[in-house]
Amino acid sequence: MLGRVADPAEINTSVPHPARVYDYWLGGKDNFEADRQAARAAIKIFPHTVQSAVACRAFLARVVHYLAGEAGIRQFLDIGTGLPSGDNVHEVAQSAAPDSRIVYVDNDPIVLLHAETLLTSSAPGATAYLDADLRDTGRILGEAARTLDFGQPVAVLLFAIMHFIPDAQDPADIVRTLMDPLPPGSYLAIGHHTADIHPEMEEFARHMSERNPEFRATLRSRAQVTGFFDGLELVPPGVVQISKWRPRSDLEAQAQAQAALWGGVARKPGS
Repeated sequence: MLGRVADPAEINTSVPHPARVYDYWLGGKDNFEADRQAARAAIKIFPHTVQSAVACRAFLARVVHYLAGEAGIRQFLDIGTGLPSGDNVHEVAQSAAPDSRIVYVDNDPIVLLHAETLLTSSAPGATAYLDADLRDTGRILGEAARTLDFGQPVAVLLFAIMHFIPDAQDPADIVRTLMDPLPPGSYLAIGHHTADIHPEMEEFARHMSERNPEFRATLRSRAQVTGFFDGLELVPPGVVQISKWRPRSDLEAQAQAQAALWGGVARKPGS
């Protein structure tokens, strides 16, 4: 494992936390009463909350399967990992390519506490966990290089994390800083919350930020999310509602149609 060891004393169970609330929406058990209360209140505002969370997880699995299978990617940098759940990146990637190498990045003490679950790996591959903030790009790239070979293509995964970066902190520059050192053939995948599809997400975001400032979100339009891929080649179908990004069946697309996120995948051009 890269970084520090988790300290349970850092975990405040009386205040809802994004990772634990999300865990509740996904049907997990790593949450407390404060998280459950916030999660249930959010569902009252946006009744499709659970479907949207499940759709985001399914989108991640489809993206990783595409990258490891069709695109031939063998290295993944997953920033904003969250609590372990079904179809973790290493499980999906290594089922398609056992030699895949994955670095998970999160700065949440409760995620760090559960990180050992993410550190299982098929024998030819590898997994590592880094305790770091998305904004600390230099440290992320420096320490991830202990597991990943940045001379070969890498897929950077930013799922349901960019909305935590306000415009004042220049999220587009964060993305550029992560992608610039990577070789051609690398990929960027983003899933980003929006109010374009379901306007009640504005109230949802206000409610959650009142519960805990760590929930404060910047909901972005499709055009703004597309802007994060500037200079890269978008993989068809481009930036779309995540349930419409290469669904495995019409049934799956219909079941997840309420997702409140834009998503896309793009390739760094070159040889």
